[in-house]
Amino acid sequence: MYIGKKLLIFDIFYANIVTYRQSIYAGGFVMIIGAQFFTLRDFCKTPDGLAESLEKVADIGYKSVQISGVCPYDPKWLAEQLEKNGLTCDLTHTPFDRLVKETENVIADHKTFGCRYIGIGGYNGLCEESDVEYVKNAAKQIAPIMKKEGCLFMYHNHFTEFTKNENGKTRLVELAEKTSPDELGFTFDTYWGQYGGADLSDYAALLDGRVPCIHFKDYKIEKHEVRMAAVGDGNINFEKLAAIFEKSGTKYVFVEQDNTYGEDPFDCLRRSYEYLRSIGLE
Repeated sequence: MYIGKKLLIFDIFYANIVTYRQSIYAGGFVMIIGAQFFTLRDFCKTPDGLAESLEKVADIGYKSVQISGVCPYDPKWLAEQLEKNGLTCDLTHTPFDRLVKETENVIADHKTFGCRYIGIGGYNGLCEESDVEYVKNAAKQIAPIMKKEGCLFMYHNHFTEFTKNENGKTRLVELAEKTSPDELGFTFDTYWGQYGGADLSDYAALLDGRVPCIHFKDYKIEKHEVRMAAVGDGNINFEKLAAIFEKSGTKYVFVEQDNTYGEDPFDCLRRSYEYLRSIGLE
């Protein structure tokens, strides 16, 4: 009951944020730019480091964050830090085992800092049918609890999810077909999709309406090496992707760069933010 009462307040608060953000654009809904904190994990090994990183990200202009790969934190403390910096946390990556075994506690934590989308970073590469079945069964187990509390379980891809099954479908599509939109959403990662040989535009249709959050991460060729890059520095056409995924219902674009190759990750996040603002995102 406690979680249920908090849900009503949370839903009103969340709806007001989204309505306000939509209303300030004459052209309609514009996807919101967020910072994926896995990019900053080396700076977030302590609560003090995490707090300082939240402040720096807010100073760049970001309004949303994904919390992933950081130090342990108290949910109330995180809520205070987010409010202090004018940020919202709209997605996390949470240990899969805890999500399955402590679903109610995980939801309660996320409600504390106002986060609807609760994700995992992947599962065993999703290379085999048994991997797909495991994630499917877990989703069906926790989905009713998630749905009741207004949350959604999210799966994030790497490149191995583009392994094809005996029917010629990728494991990612297979997982989508074996689950419903209420059971599982997808955080589509552009870099890993490109690395896995996918046509990125196709996946807006293949996962239509099930990608509320997307990872924008650029794909760059540096001499003989494939590298991750700040958004706009590589070869992916993000202006095209933004239009396609927005039309399919994507709400949040989280900038992620796992490896910055010696560059300051905050500078990379700044360049990505400025590029995405230049093509019309908020």
